[in-house]
Amino acid sequence: MTEAGLRIAVLVPCYNEEAAVATVVADFRKALPTARIYVYDNNSRDRTIEVARAAGALVRSERRQGKGHVVRRMFADVDADIYVLVDGDATYDAPSAPRMIDKLINEHLDMVVGLRVDQSVAAYRPGHRTGNWMLTSFLSNVFGQAFKDILSGYRVFSRRFVKSFPVLSDGFEIETELSVHALELALPVTEIETPYYARPEGSVSKLNTWRDGFRILGTILKLYRSEKPLRFFTVIGIFLMLISIGLAIPVIVTFLEEGLVPRLPTAVLSMGLMIVAVLSVSSGLVLDTVTRGRREMKLLTYLSQPAIGRD
Repeated sequence: MTEAGLRIAVLVPCYNEEAAVATVVADFRKALPTARIYVYDNNSRDRTIEVARAAGALVRSERRQGKGHVVRRMFADVDADIYVLVDGDATYDAPSAPRMIDKLINEHLDMVVGLRVDQSVAAYRPGHRTGNWMLTSFLSNVFGQAFKDILSGYRVFSRRFVKSFPVLSDGFEIETELSVHALELALPVTEIETPYYARPEGSVSKLNTWRDGFRILGTILKLYRSEKPLRFFTVIGIFLMLISIGLAIPVIVTFLEEGLVPRLPTAVLSMGLMIVAVLSVSSGLVLDTVTRGRREMKLLTYLSQPAIGRD
């Protein structure tokens, strides 16, 4: 089965991409002639809107700043069978899109991620490469091995994925959230190697290696807390229990030897930590039940959408 007869939407979030957006629109128009190309501007201060409209894209705007806000708006507004999400900086390879779509259709997948293979030193800065490896490794250890490049902005989705995905992130953490959503619902996904190019002259990256890296790490921890609360709060509970026991041992030994509790504040602190530890584990048990219900609702929403190419 091919993409013939299916509605394909190319979604391009943009912020000050006057130098690159026309190339992106033209390249994807050539690679996917039947697709509708949507450029969502996010308060650009240059001529991004005018350039994108002149290139033939359907241009819309999102006033709330941040890529997460833009993706939320795009997923809510656009109705299609297949969605191609790509940055507007002309660093991703448009000719790879048909191959990614064919993979999605023929293997009945819900997401295909473009695994970036840099074509020049300037394309992928060492700091970003190291940060991506660290975050990908951390995500794999927490949620399970599935991705080699969780921060890739080049992805193809089924309608099922898009319409069941509750976007919560505000900024560049959105790629992490997309990956976690697929892992939590055990959705069929894969990665395909795609060329990754340097930005064209005049286009400037909006990413900050340290600031955005810490934001993405914080997003993983928040998602771990919300998606796996029993593990999260049990770890905290065990940590507090160990401290409590460590503080209590000298007090107990002194009491057994002398029949007195001379270090009363230490005993009170130990007891308080143990109570908090038990409450932490109890909270994890309660939240685990709530999370299971939320996951079931997302699965039901996912299953309510028709699958591509299936009867």
